[in-house]
Amino acid sequence: MIEESGRVVAVEGDFAWIESERTSVCGSCAVRKGCGTSAIARVLGQRRTRLRVVNRINARVGDEVVVGISESGLVRGSLAVYAAPLAGLFAGALAGHFAGRQMLATGSDLVAVAGALAGFIAALFWLKRFSRKTEKDAAWQPVVLRLHMPVAAGNHYEIPGS
Repeated sequence: MIEESGRVVAVEGDFAWIESERTSVCGSCAVRKGCGTSAIARVLGQRRTRLRVVNRINARVGDEVVVGISESGLVRGSLAVYAAPLAGLFAGALAGHFAGRQMLATGSDLVAVAGALAGFIAALFWLKRFSRKTEKDAAWQPVVLRLHMPVAAGNHYEIPGS
């Protein structure tokens, strides 16, 4: 489970909008002067990011919360978002290419381009339907896991019997 903490800034039905500050660990890396990630972090700075998450614990506006998403859900979701449009694009281009060869003796690149565009658009429609289907599924979406209770510096708690 990948976890991040943030603050609830809005609640909409079963969802909460969480705002978290993007941080970079580049300050502690020994190679920070020659690293591209460090340069990007300096340019972009510490920006706040808003994320819509499933609110299973009924967090309210102002609550500090921990948000999480499963690693497999993140990988599968990323694969769907990136691979489906590419697959539609290539499948449409191939279908258009072969259809152009059948319709015209010399073939036509224009038919292949039209097929690629049609395949890409079909994949985007599939992706929209897929997103609606998985909208509230915790296996695919980030969810509010728990309230975040930061421990104040200097507070020490004793374990009974130690």
